[in-house]
Formats: sequence, C-alpha cells, structure tokens
Amino acid sequence: MSIRFTAKARRGMVALTAAAALAVSVAGCGGGGDDDQKPESSASSTKESGPGPSTQEGSSEAPLAELKGPDGLVLQITSAERDSGGFVTVNGNLTNDGAKGVAVPASLSGNETEIIRNGRSLGGATLVDSKGKKRYYVLRDTDGRPLTTTGFSTVKAGETVAVFLQFPAPPTDTTEVTFQLPAFAAAPIQISG
Repeated sequence: MSIRFTAKARRGMVALTAAAALAVSVAGCGGGGDDDQKPESSASSTKESGPGPSTQEGSSEAPLAELKGPDGLVLQITSAERDSGGFVTVNGNLTNDGAKGVAVPASLSGNETEIIRNGRSLGGATLVDSKGKKRYYVLRDTDGRPLTTTGFSTVKAGETVAVFLQFPAPPTDTTEVTFQLPAFAAAPIQISG
C-alpha cells in the first residue's frame, strides 16, 4: 500500500505542478485591464530617460506624422507596418502638451455602439486609400473589442501614452494612406513591409 500511496502522491504533485505552471503562464499572458496600463508606464519612463525610441517606436527617429488634437493632445505616428497576415499595425505616442490633465475625448472611440460599449479607445480611427477609393476601419475581435489601445480616460500634463491600432491591409501596391482620427487633423503616412 505504501508504494501505491507514494505513486499516487507523485502523480498528484506532478498534476499540481503542471496546474501551477499553467496558471502562471496564463496570468503572464493576461488579457485583463492591467495590460492597458503597461504602455503608459513604459512610455512615461522612456520620455523621462531620454530621447531614445521605445521598442514600440521601431528604429526610425522621426515620426511618420504628427497630428494635433484638442486641448494640447498630439498623436505622433511612429510606424505603420504591413504584416503577412493581411493587417497593418500603426504604432505611435499620444502626448498631452498642455499645462493640465486632459480627458480623452469620447469621439476618439468613434460612434459604433459595439466599440463604445468597450470603453475609451482609438476605435474611431480610419485609414483612407485615395488610390483605391476605400476606407479601412480599426479591426475588432470576436467580442467586438477594437484592436487598439483601450482603457485610458485622461492624459496628465506632459504624459505620453504608447498606442497601437490594427487595420485590414490595403492592396500591396498601396503604400501611402491618410490616417484619420476624430477631433485630430488628418495626415498621410507611409506603410512599410
């Protein structure tokens, strides 16, 4: 009986260890609201530590475009990369150049009920392909959440928030599109990749 008991205990320990490892890996991948806060802290530390680009900005030093918005908000687009899966990912930094904190305008989320239901985001952004005469909207997941930075409602004075947005990719021969975000000026950007 003691051999049987020992074997059972070993199997239980292996199962417990596997369950704990799985729980830690799932928690590390996360999907909760805390992930939305991580870009803010890393972007703030990047801004304070010097002029070097963050990992999200890529290797280019000059932004592709700078869009001015309401109340001192400025969106710098640092990259727009096409990937093999048929998407374009736009990365940038949303900065408050004003002297006081700014509530992020609700209009940035757009006016679609499904996106608004998921909180503040940049879900109202579009890419316009003038050549192909098409407008591309921010992608959504199967639950209707926009594939963009979400969960921020205010930007403190001088604060920079790293942001991203994912769109369907225009045809491969289209390399220049116009980026539009409600309440901000529009700007042409180059798609790489």
